[in-house]
Amino acid sequence: MNMEVRYSNHFEDVKKYDTEQLRKHFLVEDVFVPGEINLVYSHNDRIIFGGIVPLEKPLKLEGSKELASDYFLQRRELGVINIGGDGVITIDGKAYEINGRDGIYVGMGAKDITFEAKDPKNPPKFYMNSATAHKTYPTLKIGFDDANHRPMGSLEDCNKRTINQYVHPEVLKRLDPNGASCQLAMGMTVLEPGSNWNTMPCHTHERRMEVYLYFNFDEDNVVFHMMGKPDETRHIVMKNEQAVISPSWSIHSGVGTKAYTFIWGMVGENQEFDDMDHCKTGDLK
Repeated sequence: MNMEVRYSNHFEDVKKYDTEQLRKHFLVEDVFVPGEINLVYSHNDRIIFGGIVPLEKPLKLEGSKELASDYFLQRRELGVINIGGDGVITIDGKAYEINGRDGIYVGMGAKDITFEAKDPKNPPKFYMNSATAHKTYPTLKIGFDDANHRPMGSLEDCNKRTINQYVHPEVLKRLDPNGASCQLAMGMTVLEPGSNWNTMPCHTHERRMEVYLYFNFDEDNVVFHMMGKPDETRHIVMKNEQAVISPSWSIHSGVGTKAYTFIWGMVGENQEFDDMDHCKTGDLK
């Protein structure tokens, strides 16, 4: 298991970064490494995110020096969405089939967590987000059909899309009366063909940070991820299956040269999906 540590950056410093520095601190280029667990520990709300790609052998999520824990979820919770081939996640002896577009929430305290491929020639690509936790909630598989599906936007505004909420209070409570998460929220947004903005007007989340994984577009296309303070914006050019850290003070809007899909994960003060500070487009600089 590989674990890279990324430290927090103040917005007064970030506005002085050149392209190379922006990419070094916020972009994760190699999320999915075949046969490996490849993670990033960000000091922004202490989220851990990354990719898990099992092949012939199962991969096990374990404790590490960075966590100072005996096992990975000793003081954490976990959300996973599979964007690849069919797979299996086994948690303390119980196997869950997590196929393409399926997800799972794993509560604090789960000790033995392994990831397997049903077909190593078409392996799953498990994308995970993990947050610190204070209470154990039930582990729940979240199939694509179980998610909340919220159509939004329009073709006229180039942002017609469906927000699919997975790790979300309403979804978890619907699956189990005791279902919840401590602070993690996670979902997948799918843009319609002909749309390319993931959100505009943009906004910030002062009470939580976010990580985006952009995918489902070919190598001839890119996504321009917009970041920075509303009056001091920057952008990062992203390729397929790359992730980006969005601090709470930063806008996080993106536009692609073609329609794409992205997974968002939020960690912080609350789980209110609509708790955001909107920015007028005319005020952006």
